[in-house]
Amino acid sequence: MQDKTVLFATDHAGFELREFVLGHLESLGCTIEDMGPKKQKDDDDYPDIMAPVAEKISENPDKYVGIIMGGSGQGEAIVANRYKNVRAAVFYGGDEDIVRLSREHNDANVLSLGARFLSADQAKKAAELWLKTEFSGDERHVRRISKID
Repeated sequence: MQDKTVLFATDHAGFELREFVLGHLESLGCTIEDMGPKKQKDDDDYPDIMAPVAEKISENPDKYVGIIMGGSGQGEAIVANRYKNVRAAVFYGGDEDIVRLSREHNDANVLSLGARFLSADQAKKAAELWLKTEFSGDERHVRRISKID
């Protein structure tokens, strides 16, 4: 499991899954920093919620990873990926190898979950798999990531 603090945030579309995923991560012994929101607000704007997570990871990528949730996960990942040192991957169902490969090959440090497409069990399983998977460190992957950063 990651030894980094997991920054967690969701917009209104992911709020329903929030407690399921947070509770599961805590049961796994993860250190969580809940970046909110604490109450559902149907007219919130996901960039306002995701930017602080991405900014914190950008400033200290050795200390933090993030799990963010929104309707599709796409917009949330787009926001996160605008920050230096942040590599957000999206999962909204399908083959879980996508989750694993985002860590093994791409050293993704943010997982963006598409809440409208995932059940609570799928979201919990994806978050757990992502946190348990380590970056391979293979030279080819290191080389490719260095070209991104």
